[in-house]
Amino acid sequence: MALVTFFARLRELPRTSSFRLAVLFLGLFGLVSLGLCAYLYISISGFAMQSVDDWLLREQAGIRRVAPDRLRAALDEKARVDTLQRRPFGLFDAGGARLAGGFPGVQPVIPSLDKPFSTKVTIHGHRVPLRCIATALPSQQLVLQCQDVHDVGHFNEQLREVLVSVGVATLLVWLGCAAFVAASAMRRIDAVTDSIRDIMTGDLGRRLPVSGQRNDIDRLAAVVNGMLDHIERLMDEVRGVCDAIAHDLRTPLTRLRAGLERAQRNTSSVEQQRAVIEDAIEQTSELLRTFNALLRIAEVEGDARRAGFVPVDLRGITDDVIEFYQPTAEEKGISLDYQRPAEPVRMAAGDPSLLFEAISNVLDNAIKFAPPGGRVSLALTGTADGFCMAVRDNGPGIPPDERARVFRRFHRTESSRSTPGSGLGLSVAQAIARMHGMSIGITDESPGCTVALASGTR
Repeated sequence: MALVTFFARLRELPRTSSFRLAVLFLGLFGLVSLGLCAYLYISISGFAMQSVDDWLLREQAGIRRVAPDRLRAALDEKARVDTLQRRPFGLFDAGGARLAGGFPGVQPVIPSLDKPFSTKVTIHGHRVPLRCIATALPSQQLVLQCQDVHDVGHFNEQLREVLVSVGVATLLVWLGCAAFVAASAMRRIDAVTDSIRDIMTGDLGRRLPVSGQRNDIDRLAAVVNGMLDHIERLMDEVRGVCDAIAHDLRTPLTRLRAGLERAQRNTSSVEQQRAVIEDAIEQTSELLRTFNALLRIAEVEGDARRAGFVPVDLRGITDDVIEFYQPTAEEKGISLDYQRPAEPVRMAAGDPSLLFEAISNVLDNAIKFAPPGGRVSLALTGTADGFCMAVRDNGPGIPPDERARVFRRFHRTESSRSTPGSGLGLSVAQAIARMHGMSIGITDESPGCTVALASGTR
C-alpha cells in the first residue's frame, strides 16, 4: 500500500508548479550550458589545431632557407630521425613521384599551396590523419611537410565525452533537485490542505502551518491565519451575542408576561389597566432599543455609510454632545467639564451623525456610572499626528481584566448589573471607531477611568 502511495505521489510531481518551474530553469540552464560547452569545445580544439598550423608554417619557413642541393639530404635526415613517421616530409617531382623524405605513398591531393590542409594516409597499416602544408619550388618540385594529428583528434574526442558526461550529470542532479523541491512543496501543500480540511469540518482553532522560512507560502499562511483569527473571534462574538440575547431578553419578556398575567387576573379599574399597559409599553420599548442597537452595529460594520463620508469639524460635534448631555448631568448633580480646543479640529472624512453617536455613548456611560456629585469631563485635543477625544469620570472604574470584554455586545460588569441599559453602548462606539479608522481604549484613573477615541491622522 505504501509503495502504491509512493508511486501515486511520484506521478503527481510533474504537475506541481515547483517542478515545472525547476524544469523551466533547467531548460534555460541547459541551453546556456550547451552554448558554453560548444564554445569551449571549438576554442580548445581550434587552439590545438592552430598550434599544429603554426608549427607547419615555421617548418615551411625553415625549408625555404635550405639550399636546393642540400634539400634531399635534409629531408632524408628528417625521415631517418622520424622512425614512427609522426612528422612525415616528402619531396615530389612534377609528376607526383616521391624523390626524398619519409612520406608514405604517393603525393596526396593538394587543395592549395602554402596553406595548411588535412588529409589521411596509411602508415603501418593504419589510416592516420595528417595536417600538411605544400611548398612549390622553382625547380617545379614540391615539398610536403606534415604532422600526425591523431593525438589532437583523440583529445577532441575525450573532450566531447567529458562535456557530455558533465552535461548528463548536471541534468540528473538538476532533475533530482527539482524533484526534491517539488516534494518539499507538496509536503507543505499537503499540510496546508489537511489544516483546511480540519477547519472545514468545524475545528476553527486550527491554523495553517508556518515553517518560519518567510517564503511565499508562509506569507500566504500568515494572512489566512489572521483571517481565521478574525473569523473565530466573530464566531465567538456571534455565540456570545446569541447567549446574551437569550439571557438579556428573557428578563424583560418575563416581567412583561408576568405583568400582563397579573393584569388579566387582578386588574379591576381603568387606572390599573392603564398602569399595566404603560409598564408593558416601557418593557417593549426597552426591547426595541436593544434590537435597534444591534441593527445599528450591523449597519456600521457593513461599511455602507462610508460612501457618505464628508470632512468633519470634531469641535462642532463635541459642542453638540456637551449641549445635549448638560441637562442630564445637572439633573444627577454631576459636574460636566469640557476642555474645548481654541482651534477647530478637523477630520478628513467621516460621518458626523455616527461620530456624535459614538461620543454620546461613551459620555452617557460616564454620566450613568459617576456617583452623585461626581465629575465627568470631555476633552478634545489635536495632536501632530491626529486627534484624541477623551471622556474621564471618577466613578467605580473598570477592572483591568474587564476592559477588553466591555466592548463585547451585551457584556456588563458585575457593578453595573443593576444599572439600566443593554450593554451595547461601547460596542456601538467601537464599531463606529473602527469604521473611521480610529482606536478606542480604556485607561485607569483611580478612581474612575478614561475612555479615549484617537486617530493617527488629522
